[in-house]
Amino acid sequence: MEFQSILSAASGGHGLAVNPWASVAYLVAGVLFILALRGLSSPATAQAGNRFGMAGMLIAVVTTLLTHAPATVDGALDTIGLVEILVAIGIGAVIGIVMARRIAMTAMPQLVAAFHSLVGLAAVAVAAAAYLNPQAFGIADAAGEIFTVSRIEMGLGIAIGAITFSGSVIAFLKLNGNMSGSPIMLPGRHIINLGTLAAIIGLVAYFTFDQSPWVFWTVTGLSFAIGFLLIIPIGGADMPVVVSMLNSYSGWAAAAMGFTLGNTAMIITGALVGSSGAILSYIMCRAMNRSFISVIAGGFGADAGPSDGGSKEQRPWKPGSAEDAAFLMSQADTVIIVPGYGMAVAQAQHALREMADQLKKEGVTVKYAIHPVAGRMPGHMNVLLAEANVPYDEVFELEDINGEFAQADVAFVIGANDVTNPSAKTDKTSPIYGMPVLDVEKAKTVLFVKRSMGGVGYAGVDNDVFYMDQTMMLLGDAKKMADDIVKALSGSGH
Repeated sequence: MEFQSILSAASGGHGLAVNPWASVAYLVAGVLFILALRGLSSPATAQAGNRFGMAGMLIAVVTTLLTHAPATVDGALDTIGLVEILVAIGIGAVIGIVMARRIAMTAMPQLVAAFHSLVGLAAVAVAAAAYLNPQAFGIADAAGEIFTVSRIEMGLGIAIGAITFSGSVIAFLKLNGNMSGSPIMLPGRHIINLGTLAAIIGLVAYFTFDQSPWVFWTVTGLSFAIGFLLIIPIGGADMPVVVSMLNSYSGWAAAAMGFTLGNTAMIITGALVGSSGAILSYIMCRAMNRSFISVIAGGFGADAGPSDGGSKEQRPWKPGSAEDAAFLMSQADTVIIVPGYGMAVAQAQHALREMADQLKKEGVTVKYAIHPVAGRMPGHMNVLLAEANVPYDEVFELEDINGEFAQADVAFVIGANDVTNPSAKTDKTSPIYGMPVLDVEKAKTVLFVKRSMGGVGYAGVDNDVFYMDQTMMLLGDAKKMADDIVKALSGSGH
């Protein structure tokens, strides 16, 4: 009976918690989420940020279970329903722990995209459940008429959730290699997209007057479709922005469903995720000299043709070896390392750090230059370098280090193509024209680690740096090349 009295005091209409202790708990969870975001802004505080986020989510989940525990018709605790919820939580926890332990860092971007898709699908499921049984959610009158404000929340939640789900599925397939990273251009895509979006907005507005099933399910279907249509034409070089954008969408979907459920924690969390994702997307678009609308409308790589790669083998380039690279870097005063997705694929970050440690023993100043969209998601390179225990004070963003390449003796590029391509500054026909890039070509010597001369970057364009007089191409697996350089620096390679 004591438990029933707690539930009865803690829950009210529209699923809103009126117990002041529940409100305080949600407020504490919200503060912890804010501290988590603050902590995740720097690799040095990222672990503490994760712990804040975990603590906040634990408080939010426990509070929600206490205030919204399933009850039978006579008001008693529904033990079977509670066990089902706990079992579902347990299954999800086991899956999450196993995935977190087994996932490779190279697969982190597609894992993030997959998680976004699940958030979107959850929002769709909650909206559908609320629509099919509105009185159980406290969002309808005795006759089953859904309140107008709840229809708005439900319509927005299901639209954003469905777009997030289908868009994230396409992003996952592109990132995972199941679908080409090149843009897939549908005829008349802009007209189709605008027409579909207009139809969704119009039907959501009409839903406030008519809650007929055809309206609800049509909005759902069109939203799933527009998610596919929006992401398919976006090229691989824009994937970091897409991942950030979908992160924002998942937050807004959760916030909308928080209003429907009357759950303060969901509203706070969704708003934090949605706003931070939107801000990050804006920052990244500025870093790429792209407008957010241009990314959504098509992105990089739209105009790159096969001719970009057709003449690469006919242009002269200078091959080199690990021993050559070791000698040049050991004689240098300053070496700037530029990591890219090729480093991530080869899992070369640990060998790279060993190479840097050897160089520092030789008295060489070593710095790392990070482009904001290097890799396949925001902060991808920072995470990899942090995993390899690279000192944070050696890692610099583009705007902080780009002016130093002209004074550097060696620029060591390991698997980064698009973000070092000077055609972005000079060639108006290039699909990456206008994107700020790292000025590696200004260094006295450029050592470029690449698997082969036959491939191009994710944006599908060749890099003129390969063929410059000061560039030495180090062809092969990035990890093996870094290991060989370490051996050569230590003397065992001679």
